[in-house]
Amino acid sequence: MTALLQVEELTAGYQGRPVLQAISLSVAAGSVVGLIGPNGHGKTTLLRVVSGLLAPMAGRITFDGAPIAGRRADEIVALGLVQVPQGDLLFPEMTVLENLLMGGYLAPPAALGQRLAEVFQLFPKLAERRRQLASTLSGGERRMVGIGRGLMAGGRLLMLDEPSLGLAPIIIEQIYAAIRQLVAGGRTVVIVEENATRLADLAQELHLLDSGRFVWRGDGQALLRSPEILASYLGA
Repeated sequence: MTALLQVEELTAGYQGRPVLQAISLSVAAGSVVGLIGPNGHGKTTLLRVVSGLLAPMAGRITFDGAPIAGRRADEIVALGLVQVPQGDLLFPEMTVLENLLMGGYLAPPAALGQRLAEVFQLFPKLAERRRQLASTLSGGERRMVGIGRGLMAGGRLLMLDEPSLGLAPIIIEQIYAAIRQLVAGGRTVVIVEENATRLADLAQELHLLDSGRFVWRGDGQALLRSPEILASYLGA
């Protein structure tokens, strides 16, 4: 499969201190790639650099063949690469509908209705809550709005940062059922997930990030057959 996203020898960090150490990653169009590993070792930093929220120190990033390293976040969104941040970061005093429409601020007006219909089909509860303030939603509903807002941008590649964080098991199942629908529809997805086993039968490839470097790569079944990896890095 053709690589939609290519990261090569990427180094990045904060205040001149590297967090990511010359890492490389390839994401094929239509695939699901999981980023796993201990907290605080660079997974979110990688998403922030790819999405334009943090400038790289060195390395190359291409999306659909176009170089994007160092470009503004809105330019990267316009190309079709969208990040759904950890914690959702909704506008609390705006309604569900208003939050969703904010995600489509770069979209042609003619496309908004179709995208909104697709979000409501994926998350019917949001259609029921469309006039409700985001501050009054449950954690699971906020997560749905966060993903829906990313879809409103029309992204061909969706990067999800800890989509199950802080949610009850039954809500996690609903969120992952929606992700599976997106994948079945051909969406390319990169997922940062603390619970690696949740990705075992979903991601074609898992990348274990530790201290800013990829220390293991493989599919879900290979991970489940590696108890030493689970115990050493993932606390399982």
